[in-house]
Amino acid sequence: MKRFIVIVLDSFGIGYMEDAALVRKQDVGANTLKHILREVPNLKLKNLEKMGIMNALGKDYKEMKKSKAATFGKSALMHDGADTFLGHQEIMGTRPQKPLMEPFSKSIEKVKSALEKEGYNVEYKIKDNLKLLFVNGCVTVGDNIEADLGQVYNITAALDNIDYSEVLKIGKIVRKSVKVSRVITFGGRRTSPSNILAAMEAKEGKYLGINAPESGVYNCDYHCVHLGYGIDENVQVPTILGKAGIQVSLFGKVADIVSNEYGKSVGCVDTEEVMKLTLEELNKMEEGFICTNVQETDLAGHAQDAEKYAEKLKIADKYIGLIIDKMTKEDRLIVMADHGNDPTIGHSHHTREYVPLLIYGENLKVGFIGSRKTLSDVGATVSDFFHVKSPENGQSFLELI
Repeated sequence: MKRFIVIVLDSFGIGYMEDAALVRKQDVGANTLKHILREVPNLKLKNLEKMGIMNALGKDYKEMKKSKAATFGKSALMHDGADTFLGHQEIMGTRPQKPLMEPFSKSIEKVKSALEKEGYNVEYKIKDNLKLLFVNGCVTVGDNIEADLGQVYNITAALDNIDYSEVLKIGKIVRKSVKVSRVITFGGRRTSPSNILAAMEAKEGKYLGINAPESGVYNCDYHCVHLGYGIDENVQVPTILGKAGIQVSLFGKVADIVSNEYGKSVGCVDTEEVMKLTLEELNKMEEGFICTNVQETDLAGHAQDAEKYAEKLKIADKYIGLIIDKMTKEDRLIVMADHGNDPTIGHSHHTREYVPLLIYGENLKVGFIGSRKTLSDVGATVSDFFHVKSPENGQSFLELI
């Protein structure tokens, strides 16, 4: 049995990157882990502590101490900004390209015409002198107001009124019409078009979108697909492994945003559920790659709620311990993040931070593997582990561990 497990604690940063002063001044001072520990001083994450989370942070803090037996490192973000989609593409081995940044208003007429050409009923919805599109009376098209503004457009749908397959068709029409890095196509049941429209929110006088948590789309039967610009799945780890006949299983948000044509992808949001799925898959899988995204940490960061963030970390930490207990001597585990989302920084967006690389397995070399230049080093290490060709980007650190 030979398995490689990567668990991405979405937004779990360990300190702002030096270039933030030049490219994201609002993130200077961010340190997601440190500030959660400050706000929740009795927080104890025994398995992450064992794996070296405080080593990666660089110091002890109250209940949490450095480990003398940890194999750990940290990584910078190569992609611009601090983005979940781009972060996961980078983890899987894509060399990040600079995305187009512009408000949806720049493309709204082109998108409206493209949708109407395909037979959709499209009208404007207006707030604060800004417009978004309302399609077939139940789907909105507008700016993503939670990611870096101008980088992502959202398709938000009430799935009691429209089938998700039709929503995805709308998303693909929008994707062909615009050149921003990502179009997110999502929706849920037990909400309504009126609830979605009531969650319209304007930002900076240029951006108009739907506040997704307030819209109710996460309430029931949530569906989501992220449509990226210029992403080649053939240079990424899941496709490389899949073509080589090696099993690949993706759980959580990573299943929505990374192509996995040859493997299993199961999207879900709840932390307990996604970690249970990971543990169950480990019990069934004889050889292969598992990657799991814990999304609710990121949602807590967006909500600027350190207490809720800590609660989700405790659930993840419990299951990380159970996963460690099920590992064989050949297995390897990495716990990491894709960016930061400091709930105390004063804004609700992702933060450009270094992320931890916590590595576990039998007979590993103890100590610091260095500060990596790109998240793609993880993907390159996974490929090296399975003796398949390397992805487009990244350098393996397998020999260092």
